Amino acid sequence: MTRGEPRVAVTIAIAVAVVLQVVLPNRLTLGTRWLLPVLETSLLAVLITLNPLRIERSSRPLRVASITLIGAISVANGWAAVRLIRGLIDGTEGQAAGPLLATGAAIWMTNVIVFGLWYWELDRGGPAARACGARQHTDFLYPQMVNPELATPAWEPQFIDYLYLSFTNATAFSPTDVMPLSRWAKLLMLVQSAISLATVALVVARAVNILK
Repeated sequence: MTRGEPRVAVTIAIAVAVVLQVVLPNRLTLGTRWLLPVLETSLLAVLITLNPLRIERSSRPLRVASITLIGAISVANGWAAVRLIRGLIDGTEGQAAGPLLATGAAIWMTNVIVFGLWYWELDRGGPAARACGARQHTDFLYPQMVNPELATPAWEPQFIDYLYLSFTNATAFSPTDVMPLSRWAKLLMLVQSAISLATVALVVARAVNILK
């Protein structure tokens, strides 16, 4: 059993994801521009109120609220990615290279954040369950687990570690130093790599054609 991890890093990441959703063009947003951002901000406020400094309380309602928040961000970004990719294929998106690259970068960055959130929330039952030692077997194998002399005795992955995992998976399209162990972890990393590859390939290809 360890102390719950500080909430500040994950709060900042969620806030960045919400801002990135707000700045997307209206044609790529799901519903009205402010619908999902307001819902996400409200859920985040509830989670901060109940676990303000460290994520130590574990309960089903809190878990449901956290998963709902991550799910809302995922749905919004997935919608934007599908609309962008479809527009690129149909030729209705990407009339100017600058705005296209900015939009693609916003969707890609949100994709990194949201998958980092999923890894963080699902690994060993979530941050509160990890702090309580509720589950023995981990879903991701970090170098510190294989070589415990590299870290403090009570070391556990925190959100920044999962965000790094998400970033490297989105750029390398494969695991780097963190290995997925469970089947759901492997499938989730596969989905992220596929989305990242499709977004980057189509956006960059279209931008290069425009610049030519």
